[in-house]
Amino acid sequence: MAKLLVKGGMGPLQVIELKLGLNRLGRSENNDFQIVHSTISAHHCEIDLRDSGIVVRDCDSTNGTFINGEPVREATLSQGQTLQLGDVEIYIESTEVTIAIPKFEQKPDITPPPIVLEDGAMLCPNHPRKLVTHQCLKCRQVMCGDCVRHVRRRGGKILLLCPACGDKVEILGGERIEKPSLMRRFAKTIKLPFLREKK
Repeated sequence: MAKLLVKGGMGPLQVIELKLGLNRLGRSENNDFQIVHSTISAHHCEIDLRDSGIVVRDCDSTNGTFINGEPVREATLSQGQTLQLGDVEIYIESTEVTIAIPKFEQKPDITPPPIVLEDGAMLCPNHPRKLVTHQCLKCRQVMCGDCVRHVRRRGGKILLLCPACGDKVEILGGERIEKPSLMRRFAKTIKLPFLREKK
């Protein structure tokens, strides 16, 4: 990243490594980089580090912001220049901007193909003792009931989803989900016995 060397502050030589985006410099502690010196304002200037370069902006400081001795309100910084805040000189050692984009390795699908039995039935690639009962509508992968992800939606409806791609799966056969009848659901919900009037 871009690097600045503060030569005239209080104490030893200060090294500033700018972060991407806005960097605030000044005497106050709540700046990104504090430079303690009587000629530097509490919020003296801000340095904007972009992929296109570095821009410095004066924040209405008392003693001004200068590049190579020239006063500036806003200017682009180059390597080798001297930025001056009040009586403090800051050498622009590097203006390099490094933007790293992380690489994500996609693992290849290593699911083995299903074993086909003599009667035409297939064994699940992940559970070899179970028969294939479902197939994904998108990636066409076959699986048993144990592989399927069950997601309950509002209202009680259950979605069957593929563990590989997350799309819907369909039942091929061999496993049926029995839908309870309206009377059976009614009987489970209402537990009160019906009372008859005695004559």
